[in-house]
Amino acid sequence: MPKAQETVLEIDLSALKHNFEYLKSKLQKDTKFLAVVKAFAYGNDADTIALYLQDLGVDYFAVAYTGEGVALRNAGITKPILVLHPLPTSFHTIIERCLEPSIYNWKVLNAFLEVATAKNQKQYPIHLKFNTGLNRLGFDLEDIQTIHSKLQWSETIHIKSIFSHLAASEDLSEKAFTEQQIQSFKNITETFEKVFDYKPLLHLSNTSGILNYSDAHLDMVRSGIGLYGFGNSEKENKNFKPIATLKSVISQIHHIEKGETVGYNRAFKSEEAITTATIPIGHADGIGRQYGQGKGYVIIKSQKAPIVGNVCMDMIMVNITGIVCEEGDEVIIFDTSHTAEHLANTANTISYELVTAISQRVKRIIIK
Repeated sequence: MPKAQETVLEIDLSALKHNFEYLKSKLQKDTKFLAVVKAFAYGNDADTIALYLQDLGVDYFAVAYTGEGVALRNAGITKPILVLHPLPTSFHTIIERCLEPSIYNWKVLNAFLEVATAKNQKQYPIHLKFNTGLNRLGFDLEDIQTIHSKLQWSETIHIKSIFSHLAASEDLSEKAFTEQQIQSFKNITETFEKVFDYKPLLHLSNTSGILNYSDAHLDMVRSGIGLYGFGNSEKENKNFKPIATLKSVISQIHHIEKGETVGYNRAFKSEEAITTATIPIGHADGIGRQYGQGKGYVIIKSQKAPIVGNVCMDMIMVNITGIVCEEGDEVIIFDTSHTAEHLANTANTISYELVTAISQRVKRIIIK
Protein backbone atom coordinates (compact mmCIF):
# COMPACT_ATOMS: atom_id res chain seq x y z
CA MET A 1 0.00 0.00 0.00
CA PRO A 2 1.48 3.41 -0.92
CA LYS A 3 2.76 5.65 1.86
CA ALA A 4 0.66 8.67 2.74
CA GLN A 5 1.86 12.01 1.38
CA GLU A 6 -0.92 13.97 3.07
CA THR A 7 -3.62 13.35 5.64
CA VAL A 8 -5.92 10.62 4.29
CA LEU A 9 -8.55 8.21 5.51
CA GLU A 10 -8.22 4.85 3.77
CA ILE A 11 -11.42 2.78 3.68
CA ASP A 12 -11.02 -0.95 3.14
CA LEU A 13 -14.14 -2.46 1.53
CA SER A 14 -12.87 -6.02 2.01
CA ALA A 15 -12.90 -5.39 5.78
CA LEU A 16 -16.45 -4.05 5.47
CA LYS A 17 -17.49 -7.24 3.68
CA HIS A 18 -15.84 -9.35 6.39
CA ASN A 19 -17.74 -7.51 9.14
CA PHE A 20 -21.05 -7.76 7.31
CA GLU A 21 -20.63 -11.49 6.73
CA TYR A 22 -19.61 -12.08 10.36
CA LEU A 23 -22.70 -10.28 11.64
CA LYS A 24 -24.91 -12.12 9.14
CA SER A 25 -23.50 -15.43 10.39
CA LYS A 26 -25.12 -14.70 13.77
CA LEU A 27 -28.61 -14.43 12.28
CA GLN A 28 -31.30 -16.81 11.16
CA LYS A 29 -31.59 -17.10 7.39
CA ASP A 30 -34.77 -15.02 7.16
CA THR A 31 -33.72 -12.21 9.52
CA LYS A 32 -33.37 -8.96 7.62
CA PHE A 33 -30.29 -6.76 7.96
CA LEU A 34 -30.46 -2.98 8.29
CA ALA A 35 -27.19 -1.09 7.85
CA VAL A 36 -26.87 2.17 9.78
CA VAL A 37 -24.98 4.65 7.58
CA LYS A 38 -25.74 7.90 9.40
CA ALA A 39 -23.04 10.52 10.04
CA PHE A 40 -21.24 9.79 6.73
CA ALA A 41 -21.30 6.07 7.57
CA TYR A 42 -19.71 6.71 10.96
CA GLY A 43 -17.20 9.16 9.58
CA ASN A 44 -16.21 7.16 6.52
CA ASP A 45 -17.91 7.61 3.13
CA ALA A 46 -21.65 7.00 3.19
CA ASP A 47 -22.21 6.86 -0.58
CA THR A 48 -19.46 4.35 -1.31
CA ILE A 49 -20.22 2.19 1.71
CA ALA A 50 -23.98 2.13 1.15
CA LEU A 51 -23.60 1.24 -2.54
CA TYR A 52 -21.19 -1.56 -1.63
CA LEU A 53 -23.51 -2.91 1.07
CA GLN A 54 -26.45 -2.70 -1.32
CA ASP A 55 -24.53 -4.96 -3.69
CA LEU A 56 -23.77 -7.33 -0.80
CA GLY A 57 -27.48 -7.73 -0.13
CA VAL A 58 -28.36 -5.43 2.76
CA ASP A 59 -32.15 -5.21 3.12
CA TYR A 60 -32.50 -1.74 4.62
CA PHE A 61 -30.53 1.38 5.42
CA ALA A 62 -30.94 3.86 8.25
CA VAL A 63 -29.83 7.46 8.60
CA ALA A 64 -30.40 10.00 11.34
CA TYR A 65 -31.71 12.91 9.29
CA THR A 66 -33.55 13.48 6.04
CA GLY A 67 -30.64 15.16 4.25
CA GLU A 68 -28.56 12.02 4.73
CA GLY A 69 -31.29 9.96 3.10
CA VAL A 70 -31.54 12.36 0.17
CA ALA A 71 -27.77 12.08 -0.35
CA LEU A 72 -28.07 8.28 -0.50
CA ARG A 73 -30.88 8.48 -3.06
CA ASN A 74 -28.74 10.87 -5.14
CA ALA A 75 -25.89 8.35 -4.94
CA GLY A 76 -28.05 5.56 -6.35
CA ILE A 77 -29.40 3.75 -3.30
CA THR A 78 -32.68 2.06 -4.18
CA LYS A 79 -33.23 -0.04 -1.03
CA PRO A 80 -35.58 1.29 1.67
CA ILE A 81 -34.10 4.04 3.86
CA LEU A 82 -35.38 4.59 7.40
CA VAL A 83 -34.93 8.13 8.75
CA LEU A 84 -34.46 7.67 12.49
CA HIS A 85 -35.00 11.25 13.63
CA PRO A 86 -37.03 13.13 11.06
CA LEU A 87 -38.34 16.61 11.83
CA PRO A 88 -41.70 17.83 10.52
CA THR A 89 -40.06 20.48 8.32
CA SER A 90 -38.62 17.68 6.17
CA PHE A 91 -41.78 15.61 5.62
CA HIS A 92 -42.44 16.90 2.09
CA THR A 93 -38.89 15.90 1.11
CA ILE A 94 -39.23 12.51 2.76
CA ILE A 95 -42.24 11.68 0.61
CA GLU A 96 -40.73 13.15 -2.55
CA ARG A 97 -37.58 11.02 -2.14
CA CYS A 98 -39.36 7.85 -0.97
CA LEU A 99 -37.77 7.81 2.47
CA GLU A 100 -39.44 6.13 5.44
CA PRO A 101 -39.82 8.15 8.66
CA SER A 102 -39.58 6.98 12.24
CA ILE A 103 -42.65 8.31 14.01
CA TYR A 104 -41.95 8.75 17.70
CA ASN A 105 -44.52 11.11 19.24
CA TRP A 106 -47.94 12.64 18.64
CA LYS A 107 -46.71 15.87 17.12
CA VAL A 108 -44.67 14.00 14.54
CA LEU A 109 -47.47 11.54 13.79
CA ASN A 110 -50.05 14.31 13.30
CA ALA A 111 -47.69 16.37 11.16
CA PHE A 112 -46.74 13.48 8.90
CA LEU A 113 -50.34 12.35 8.53
CA GLU A 114 -51.30 15.89 7.49
CA VAL A 115 -48.54 16.12 4.86
CA ALA A 116 -49.15 12.61 3.52
CA THR A 117 -52.87 13.29 3.22
CA ALA A 118 -52.25 16.58 1.40
CA LYS A 119 -49.99 14.70 -1.03
CA ASN A 120 -52.68 12.04 -1.64
CA GLN A 121 -50.51 9.21 -0.36
CA LYS A 122 -51.87 5.67 0.00
CA GLN A 123 -50.29 3.22 2.43
CA TYR A 124 -47.12 5.30 2.81
CA PRO A 125 -44.65 3.30 4.95
CA ILE A 126 -43.82 4.60 8.41
CA HIS A 127 -42.04 3.05 11.38
CA LEU A 128 -43.32 3.47 14.94
CA LYS A 129 -40.61 4.00 17.57
CA PHE A 130 -41.35 2.85 21.12
CA ASN A 131 -39.48 3.74 24.28
CA THR A 132 -38.44 0.73 26.37
CA GLY A 133 -35.92 2.38 28.68
CA LEU A 134 -33.45 4.45 26.70
CA ASN A 135 -35.75 7.42 27.37
CA ARG A 136 -34.70 9.32 24.28
CA LEU A 137 -37.48 9.02 21.68
CA GLY A 138 -40.59 6.90 21.38
CA PHE A 139 -44.22 6.19 22.17
CA ASP A 140 -45.25 4.16 25.21
CA LEU A 141 -47.22 0.93 25.43
CA GLU A 142 -50.25 2.88 26.62
CA ASP A 143 -50.31 4.87 23.36
CA ILE A 144 -51.09 1.89 21.11
CA GLN A 145 -54.88 1.98 21.47
CA THR A 146 -55.01 5.72 20.75
CA ILE A 147 -52.73 5.31 17.72
CA HIS A 148 -55.09 2.65 16.43
CA SER A 149 -58.11 4.87 16.98
CA LYS A 150 -56.42 7.63 15.03
CA LEU A 151 -55.31 5.47 12.11
CA GLN A 152 -57.92 2.73 11.78
CA TRP A 153 -59.97 4.53 9.12
CA SER A 154 -56.99 6.05 7.31
CA GLU A 155 -55.50 4.55 4.18
CA THR A 156 -52.86 7.26 3.97
CA ILE A 157 -50.10 5.55 5.91
CA HIS A 158 -49.05 2.00 6.67
CA ILE A 159 -47.10 0.94 9.74
CA LYS A 160 -44.28 -1.06 8.19
CA SER A 161 -42.39 -1.74 11.40
CA ILE A 162 -42.32 -1.10 15.10
CA PHE A 163 -39.00 -0.87 16.87
CA SER A 164 -37.11 0.23 19.94
CA HIS A 165 -33.49 0.74 20.94
CA LEU A 166 -31.41 -1.12 23.51
CA ALA A 167 -29.60 1.13 25.99
CA ALA A 168 -26.78 -1.09 27.26
CA SER A 169 -26.61 -4.27 25.18
CA GLU A 170 -22.79 -4.11 25.09
CA ASP A 171 -22.55 -4.13 28.91
CA LEU A 172 -23.18 -7.60 30.29
CA SER A 173 -23.31 -6.20 33.82
CA GLU A 174 -26.56 -4.58 32.63
CA LYS A 175 -27.99 -7.85 31.35
CA ALA A 176 -31.02 -7.69 33.64
CA PHE A 177 -31.91 -4.22 32.32
CA THR A 178 -31.50 -5.34 28.70
CA GLU A 179 -33.66 -8.39 29.27
CA GLN A 180 -36.25 -6.09 30.84
CA GLN A 181 -36.15 -3.97 27.68
CA ILE A 182 -36.58 -7.07 25.52
CA GLN A 183 -39.60 -8.13 27.59
CA SER A 184 -41.06 -4.61 27.42
CA PHE A 185 -40.76 -4.66 23.64
CA LYS A 186 -42.38 -8.10 23.55
CA ASN A 187 -45.32 -6.70 25.52
CA ILE A 188 -45.56 -3.79 23.09
CA THR A 189 -45.50 -6.02 20.02
CA GLU A 190 -48.07 -8.43 21.41
CA THR A 191 -50.41 -5.57 22.30
CA PHE A 192 -49.88 -3.94 18.91
CA GLU A 193 -50.69 -7.14 16.99
CA LYS A 194 -53.78 -7.71 19.09
CA VAL A 195 -55.09 -4.15 18.65
CA PHE A 196 -54.16 -3.71 14.97
CA ASP A 197 -54.76 -7.35 13.98
CA TYR A 198 -51.61 -7.60 11.86
CA LYS A 199 -47.88 -8.06 12.39
CA PRO A 200 -45.42 -5.45 11.10
CA LEU A 201 -41.66 -5.96 10.98
CA LEU A 202 -40.16 -6.04 14.46
CA HIS A 203 -36.62 -4.84 15.20
CA LEU A 204 -34.78 -4.12 18.42
CA SER A 205 -31.15 -5.30 18.23
CA ASN A 206 -28.18 -3.07 17.52
CA THR A 207 -24.65 -4.48 16.96
CA SER A 208 -24.23 -5.63 20.56
CA GLY A 209 -27.77 -6.94 20.57
CA ILE A 210 -26.87 -9.08 17.57
CA LEU A 211 -23.82 -10.44 19.39
CA ASN A 212 -25.20 -10.86 22.89
CA TYR A 213 -28.97 -11.43 22.64
CA SER A 214 -29.94 -13.88 19.91
CA ASP A 215 -33.49 -14.01 21.27
CA ALA A 216 -33.89 -10.34 20.34
CA HIS A 217 -33.01 -10.59 16.64
CA LEU A 218 -36.70 -10.75 15.68
CA ASP A 219 -37.53 -9.89 12.03
CA MET A 220 -34.65 -7.48 11.44
CA VAL A 221 -31.48 -6.25 13.14
CA ARG A 222 -29.70 -2.91 12.88
CA SER A 223 -25.93 -2.61 12.80
CA GLY A 224 -23.76 0.47 12.73
CA ILE A 225 -20.47 0.27 14.62
CA GLY A 226 -20.03 -3.46 13.93
CA LEU A 227 -19.98 -2.88 10.18
CA TYR A 228 -17.13 -0.44 10.65
CA GLY A 229 -15.03 -2.88 12.65
CA PHE A 230 -15.81 -2.65 16.35
CA GLY A 231 -17.55 -5.24 18.50
CA ASN A 232 -17.83 -3.22 21.72
CA SER A 233 -15.76 -5.74 23.70
CA GLU A 234 -12.22 -7.06 23.68
CA LYS A 235 -13.53 -10.54 22.89
CA GLU A 236 -15.67 -9.49 19.95
CA ASN A 237 -13.18 -6.94 18.58
CA LYS A 238 -11.03 -9.90 17.54
CA ASN A 239 -13.78 -10.99 15.14
CA PHE A 240 -14.02 -7.63 13.38
CA LYS A 241 -11.73 -5.68 11.08
CA PRO A 242 -11.68 -1.88 11.39
CA ILE A 243 -12.35 -0.58 7.90
CA ALA A 244 -10.60 2.78 8.28
CA THR A 245 -6.96 3.79 8.56
CA LEU A 246 -6.19 7.43 9.29
CA LYS A 247 -2.73 8.46 8.06
CA SER A 248 -0.70 11.63 7.78
CA VAL A 249 2.92 12.73 7.33
CA ILE A 250 5.64 14.59 9.19
CA SER A 251 5.68 18.20 7.97
CA GLN A 252 8.59 19.43 10.05
CA ILE A 253 10.94 18.28 12.81
CA HIS A 254 12.06 20.57 15.63
CA HIS A 255 14.75 20.17 18.26
CA ILE A 256 13.42 21.60 21.52
CA GLU A 257 15.85 22.67 24.23
CA LYS A 258 15.23 22.30 27.96
CA GLY A 259 12.89 25.06 29.13
CA GLU A 260 11.42 25.80 25.71
CA THR A 261 7.68 25.57 25.12
CA VAL A 262 5.63 24.03 22.32
CA GLY A 263 2.33 25.19 20.86
CA TYR A 264 -0.49 27.52 21.84
CA ASN A 265 -0.64 28.90 25.38
CA ARG A 266 2.84 27.45 25.91
CA ALA A 267 0.95 24.42 27.24
CA PHE A 268 4.02 22.18 27.08
CA LYS A 269 7.30 23.16 28.71
CA SER A 270 10.17 20.80 28.06
CA GLU A 271 12.04 19.52 31.08
CA GLU A 272 14.82 18.20 28.86
CA ALA A 273 16.02 18.39 25.27
CA ILE A 274 13.54 16.58 23.00
CA THR A 275 12.68 16.27 19.33
CA THR A 276 9.18 16.98 18.02
CA ALA A 277 7.41 16.41 14.73
CA THR A 278 4.57 18.55 13.41
CA ILE A 279 1.73 16.63 11.73
CA PRO A 280 -0.91 18.26 9.47
CA ILE A 281 -4.02 17.14 11.35
CA GLY A 282 -5.85 18.90 14.16
CA HIS A 283 -9.16 19.47 15.87
CA ALA A 284 -10.71 20.74 12.63
CA ASP A 285 -10.01 17.24 11.27
CA GLY A 286 -11.52 15.42 14.24
CA ILE A 287 -8.59 15.05 16.62
CA GLY A 288 -10.04 16.96 19.54
CA ARG A 289 -8.15 18.96 22.14
CA GLN A 290 -8.80 16.21 24.67
CA TYR A 291 -6.05 14.17 22.99
CA GLY A 292 -3.41 16.79 23.75
CA GLN A 293 -1.05 17.11 26.70
CA GLY A 294 0.43 13.65 26.23
CA LYS A 295 -2.84 11.72 26.39
CA GLY A 296 -3.16 10.77 22.73
CA TYR A 297 -0.43 9.44 20.50
CA VAL A 298 0.37 8.56 16.90
CA ILE A 299 2.50 5.76 15.47
CA ILE A 300 5.72 6.57 13.62
CA LYS A 301 8.07 3.77 12.52
CA SER A 302 6.00 1.35 14.66
CA GLN A 303 6.61 3.42 17.80
CA LYS A 304 4.27 5.55 19.88
CA ALA A 305 4.80 9.31 19.66
CA PRO A 306 2.71 11.17 22.31
CA ILE A 307 0.98 14.41 21.42
CA VAL A 308 2.82 17.40 22.91
CA GLY A 309 0.95 20.43 24.24
CA ASN A 310 -2.42 21.53 22.90
CA VAL A 311 -3.95 20.17 19.70
CA CYS A 312 -4.11 23.01 17.15
CA MET A 313 -6.88 23.49 14.60
CA ASP A 314 -4.82 22.09 11.72
CA MET A 315 -1.77 20.52 13.38
CA ILE A 316 -0.48 18.45 16.24
CA MET A 317 3.05 18.22 17.56
CA VAL A 318 4.33 14.87 18.81
CA ASN A 319 7.39 13.76 20.76
CA ILE A 320 9.65 11.69 18.47
CA THR A 321 12.67 11.61 20.77
CA GLY A 322 14.46 8.30 20.10
CA ILE A 323 12.49 7.56 16.93
CA VAL A 324 14.61 7.50 13.79
CA CYS A 325 12.47 9.35 11.24
CA GLU A 326 12.53 12.33 8.91
CA GLU A 327 10.27 14.92 7.34
CA GLY A 328 7.88 13.31 4.86
CA ASP A 329 7.65 10.01 6.77
CA GLU A 330 4.26 8.42 7.24
CA VAL A 331 2.30 8.80 10.49
CA ILE A 332 -0.48 6.44 11.64
CA ILE A 333 -3.20 8.02 13.73
CA PHE A 334 -5.21 4.80 13.82
CA ASP A 335 -5.35 1.58 11.80
CA THR A 336 -6.21 -2.09 12.26
CA SER A 337 -3.50 -2.64 14.90
CA HIS A 338 -3.59 0.67 16.74
CA THR A 339 -7.31 1.14 16.43
CA ALA A 340 -9.57 4.13 16.84
CA GLU A 341 -10.82 2.49 20.00
CA HIS A 342 -7.29 2.41 21.45
CA LEU A 343 -6.80 6.10 20.69
CA ALA A 344 -10.25 7.02 21.99
CA ASN A 345 -9.52 5.27 25.28
CA THR A 346 -6.59 7.62 25.90
CA ALA A 347 -9.05 10.51 26.10
CA ASN A 348 -11.68 8.56 28.05
CA THR A 349 -14.10 8.48 25.14
CA ILE A 350 -15.34 5.88 22.64
CA SER A 351 -14.52 4.88 19.09
CA TYR A 352 -17.91 6.19 17.89
CA GLU A 353 -16.99 9.76 18.83
CA LEU A 354 -13.54 9.63 17.26
CA VAL A 355 -14.46 8.08 13.92
CA THR A 356 -17.60 10.15 13.34
CA ALA A 357 -15.61 13.32 14.03
CA ILE A 358 -13.18 12.84 11.13
CA SER A 359 -13.70 15.95 9.02
CA GLN A 360 -14.96 15.78 5.47
CA ARG A 361 -11.92 17.84 4.44
CA VAL A 362 -9.77 14.74 5.07
CA LYS A 363 -9.27 12.98 1.75
CA ARG A 364 -10.96 9.58 1.48
CA ILE A 365 -9.22 6.76 -0.40
CA ILE A 366 -11.28 3.65 -1.19
CA ILE A 367 -9.42 0.35 -1.15
CA LYS A 368 -11.27 -2.28 -3.13
